[in-house]
Amino acid sequence: MLYKDWLLDWLKNYVMPSLKDKTYNSYRDIVFNHLIPKLGEYSIDELSPLIVQRFVTELSQSGNIKTGKGLSPSTVNAIITVIQGSMATANMLGITDRYEMDKIRRPKSREKPVECFTPSEQKLIEQAVMKDRREKMKGVVVCLYTGLRIGELLALEWSDINFQKAELTVSKTCHDGKNKNGMFCRITDTPKTSHSRRVIPLPKQLLPLLKEMKKKSQSPLVISGRKGVVSVRSYQRSFELLQKSLGIERKGFHALRHTFATRAIECGMDIKSLSEILGHKNPMVTLNRYVHSLMDHKRAMMDKVGKIL
Repeated sequence: MLYKDWLLDWLKNYVMPSLKDKTYNSYRDIVFNHLIPKLGEYSIDELSPLIVQRFVTELSQSGNIKTGKGLSPSTVNAIITVIQGSMATANMLGITDRYEMDKIRRPKSREKPVECFTPSEQKLIEQAVMKDRREKMKGVVVCLYTGLRIGELLALEWSDINFQKAELTVSKTCHDGKNKNGMFCRITDTPKTSHSRRVIPLPKQLLPLLKEMKKKSQSPLVISGRKGVVSVRSYQRSFELLQKSLGIERKGFHALRHTFATRAIECGMDIKSLSEILGHKNPMVTLNRYVHSLMDHKRAMMDKVGKIL
């Protein structure tokens, strides 16, 4: 059996029924953009670790279809995951009598440095958002004080907010994708992991803003635009333009989440509580990601002790 034929069978009968639409779409793009063009004509039994390793090297050097440059380690690793998953299933079903894809050497992924806004930049952003005529932009402040991801923010409904208990429930997320007709649309789904399902206590300073937003809202969604649903990309673009107008060096929307976590550490929040609010798998994930913020906080505390002495 040719690898390309097996990949199509695997996508339809093993990936689509068991994984989220977003993951399926990602796997499908990898199959059609990278695997079928380069490895599709090999038979499954012919596909050796050496052939795949050479393919991995090629991806790292010139795998970007648009630019001809190398793909990032994280993208290459995603492609390797699809190869391993498809071949492991083939081996389990007896389509091939051996599985050797665990011999592939993965490129080392580099942890992206955590980007966050300084207190002065945060103040500028908050002031600009509160003056903005577009009600949807107030979601930026919501993220700054809850640590929500952009997909969680845009999927948030008023029914998810308990004003009496001052709590916000994260039970869904959204992303931009394509429907069955191939048209671009916004897709709402369950959270990324079970740990992403969580209840966040709302700071009392945020409640008046949310109550005012709800009074003006004509949508079940907390964040909506003139035409209703707001796409993830358009909201990211709006935030990029906001930063540009303020003369702030451009950072991704996720920097708002990092800023929340950094401010929380600076205020003395314990790592376990912060981990639960952020929806991380365990406190070690939080600790490793914000180790520099913790060290800066410790230095500030030590400086205060030094002044006392």
